[in-house]
Amino acid sequence: MKKNMEELKNRIMAYEGPPVRIMEVCGTHTHEIFRLGIRKLLPKQVELISGPGCPVCVTPADYIDEAIWLALEKKITICTFGDLVRVPGTEKSLSDARAEGAKIQIVYSPTDAADYAKKHQDEEVVFLSVGFETTTPAACISLKMAEKEGLKNYSLLTANKTMPQAYEALKGSADVFLYPGHVNAITGTALCEELVEKGISGVVAGFEAEDLLEAFAVILDRYPKGEPFFVNAYKRVVTKEGSVPAAKLVAQWMEACDSEWRGLGVIKGSGLRICHHPSMFDARIKYQIPKPEAKSNPVCRCGEVLQGKCRPTDCPVFGTACTPLHPVGACMVSGEGACSAYYQYGGEIND
Repeated sequence: MKKNMEELKNRIMAYEGPPVRIMEVCGTHTHEIFRLGIRKLLPKQVELISGPGCPVCVTPADYIDEAIWLALEKKITICTFGDLVRVPGTEKSLSDARAEGAKIQIVYSPTDAADYAKKHQDEEVVFLSVGFETTTPAACISLKMAEKEGLKNYSLLTANKTMPQAYEALKGSADVFLYPGHVNAITGTALCEELVEKGISGVVAGFEAEDLLEAFAVILDRYPKGEPFFVNAYKRVVTKEGSVPAAKLVAQWMEACDSEWRGLGVIKGSGLRICHHPSMFDARIKYQIPKPEAKSNPVCRCGEVLQGKCRPTDCPVFGTACTPLHPVGACMVSGEGACSAYYQYGGEIND
């Protein structure tokens, strides 16, 4: 393995082709590329830009406002992953709502939330279902559990999204996409292969050092040829068909809908909503949540970071008013956020 990694490093550092912009769609890729020092290997004509592959980051402020309304106005117990608690809404975060008496329960999986609802049937419980293809099946499993147990006090507030439509919306933002291996493990590669016909290039990458080096070496081999391409560089995990059981499960419980992405606006068909017993399990329908008129902080440039239009360090509040302890924007909150990665690793860039 060590010999192979040296060969990959040499191939990358020897690149003399045209300038290329590579978008790390996945926030975990951004963090790992920083942590492993891979940016230091890249020639100057290779530019890395961050994309929208952090589910917490692309969740708009109005979703947080909906959750806060449920918690404060309807006195509903909110079950959520920890990083969503500090994401700012229009006026406050879930952390602020908790300080005002809201019941916010941190869980580690959707099934934990369903289990909480089973043990506390005197409480109305809503799980904040935020995520891409990797976590949506688990949310559906929690609904299946609730149906089996006859839990009438459990529902989801959905912000589940799917990636292919985002790639199309981002066409032209980068020359090549670094596709997230865990997403493609669920979806397979067929959709990415179809995107080549639309002029979109990409390589599926894993998360270990050799995986990432191989992905970059492949990109730098293929890009100078001038033709759109797709390569699966994570074959030990990602197959063409993906996870068929996961796809069937999601299709049973959810259907496609239009969805708003922070920075990208509404992308048609990129969201998922509950289609199986929605009046019971869809919190928006169950509790008749009013549509909020949300506003994001105008000084925050998270939206532009998620589109690859600027680096986190270009934001005027990065590292000053906006830090992981006192975030102004979602990209600084999430452990997968680009701003969080740049802050953690000192804003190192490959200029």
